[in-house]
Amino acid sequence: MIRREFLQNSFMAGVSLPLLQSYNQYWSASDAPYEKLTLLHTNDTHSRIDPFDDGEYKGLGGVSARKKIIDDIRLNEPNTLLLDAGDIFQGTPFFNMYNGEIEMKAMSYLGYDASTIGNHDFDNGAENLAKQMEHANFPFIVSNYDVTNSALANKVAPYIVFNKGKVKVGVFALGIELDGLVSKKNYGDIIYYNPIEYANRYANILKSDENCEIVICLSHLGYCYKGNKVSDLKLADKVDNVDVIIGGHTHTFLDCPHLIEKPKKKFVIVNQVGFGGITLGKLDIYFNRSKKMVEKNLSNLIKCQI
Repeated sequence: MIRREFLQNSFMAGVSLPLLQSYNQYWSASDAPYEKLTLLHTNDTHSRIDPFDDGEYKGLGGVSARKKIIDDIRLNEPNTLLLDAGDIFQGTPFFNMYNGEIEMKAMSYLGYDASTIGNHDFDNGAENLAKQMEHANFPFIVSNYDVTNSALANKVAPYIVFNKGKVKVGVFALGIELDGLVSKKNYGDIIYYNPIEYANRYANILKSDENCEIVICLSHLGYCYKGNKVSDLKLADKVDNVDVIIGGHTHTFLDCPHLIEKPKKKFVIVNQVGFGGITLGKLDIYFNRSKKMVEKNLSNLIKCQI
């Protein structure tokens, strides 16, 4: 579905999507920012190792441009976390020839901290995905798949806690239902569980048991749908203790991250940055001395162009 249709559908669904600038008033001026966390993120890169060579996105995407941007940001922002929301595979001859090895090595080269799994990452089977994970020097997270009886057993975690400066960052991840999207022989005995139920479970663990100051969900559910299918917007509305949802699957280009209002003037940040590594998401989040979030600077999209 094209970007315009998705943006229209989000409003047809009746969900309020306020932009960040309208809500700066809720943060106390006395809460001087003390620690800064920079979140960089991608989704649905789809084997785009080189930039697009023609069409609307000519010159955009590719690993080299993204590498320069990420390295420049890391030089100035020591507390940077680089995450991906899945669909690493499928889309260029690199995948057809090397089955995902090049993509995993490229993400390792870029220094990703973690990724989740998308439906296209199963295109050559769970066994191939497990094999290609050996080329990755970063972890994979998925919270609502039971992979016990598959090649992915012991290769994915339900959540990970990162320490960035003085802030504990909890990350969990949700995969889309594979039945109907992926051939049964490609995902085998992997069991899918309700994403809202498992999001609440792991968000509560990260907030209450792990004492994380911020909880991030990597989602490959999709940004928004007309019906009852679980999406990032529905997730933000139904799940407590989640602060940021970094989405994928629907290739949605958001001009600015959206804030979904929650009780007690809390907001959930929802973002997605299209596909093919055309853009890099960037969220700057500040904390006060009590490690409470006090300010968000959501500059959002950075074009990846040489």
